[in-house]
Amino acid sequence: MSEQDRAKWDQRYAEDSYQKNNPVTLLQDWLAKFPAGKALDVACGIGRNAILLAGAGFQVDAIDISPEGLKQAKQTAESQGLNINWVEHDFDQPYPFDTDYNLIVVMWYVNLPLITRLCDCLAPGGYLVCQEHLVTNQAVIGPRNSGFRVLPGQLREAVSGLNVLLYEESIETNPQGEQVASARTIVRKGEK
Repeated sequence: MSEQDRAKWDQRYAEDSYQKNNPVTLLQDWLAKFPAGKALDVACGIGRNAILLAGAGFQVDAIDISPEGLKQAKQTAESQGLNINWVEHDFDQPYPFDTDYNLIVVMWYVNLPLITRLCDCLAPGGYLVCQEHLVTNQAVIGPRNSGFRVLPGQLREAVSGLNVLLYEESIETNPQGEQVASARTIVRKGEK
C-alpha cells in the first residue's frame, strides 16, 4: 500500500463512512469449528473480526495500515474488556510474522503472494480463512478496480499447499440486498 492508501482508509474510518461493523459471516459460521489458540487478523480495519476472535478466547494479533482504524478497534475492544495486540503496518513492506498461528483471517484484502506466505505461518493443524472480491462482469458492490479483486481460481491457487475444506466462488445477495461477487476459502495445514 502507500501513504495515499493509509490516508484514504484513515479518512473513511474518521468520517464513519465504512459501515461494516459485524464480523464476516464466513468466519462467524465456522468459528465453533476452530479450536481457540493464537490468531492473526490481516488488514483488520476497525477490528470486527479480531474482536470476535478475542471474544471467543483467541489470543489475537491484528494488523492494519490505518492508525485511525486501529484506534477505533482498540477502543471497541477495550470497552468489551478484550486484550488484542494491535499493530500498524503497511504490507508493501516485509513483516516478521510468527509461524505458530492456529487461525489466520484475511478478509477483503487482495495480496495473493502474502496469502501464500501466510500459509507457512500456520501451526500444524492451523486454519486460514479468506474471502475476497471476485472479478465479474455482473453488477456487484465492492471495488471497481480489478486490482482489488481476484480472478476465478486465483485464491485456490494461492492456498494450494494446504488441505482445502471449503472453496467457493459465487454471487450472493448480502443482508442489505446488494449483490456481492466473492471467492472464499477455508484451508487447514496438515499435522506433523
